[in-house]
Amino acid sequence: MKCLNRDANMKRCTCTYSSCSKHAICCECVAYHRENGEIPGCFFPSDIEKTYDRSIKNFIRVWNNRL
Repeated sequence: MKCLNRDANMKRCTCTYSSCSKHAICCECVAYHRENGEIPGCFFPSDIEKTYDRSIKNFIRVWNNRL
């Protein structure tokens, strides 16, 4: 099924893993990362997103240090 919002999502997607088949297809991205105990890259600051560490532990650590 084609994502009707993909073009709009592409304009604001901050994930740097552009070869991902779920890139800018938010519902598939969220489902994929949730199944893997992770958080999508767009929830991370850009400098941390580039590390590709999508773990919940990393998410909590990063945001606790930035608040």
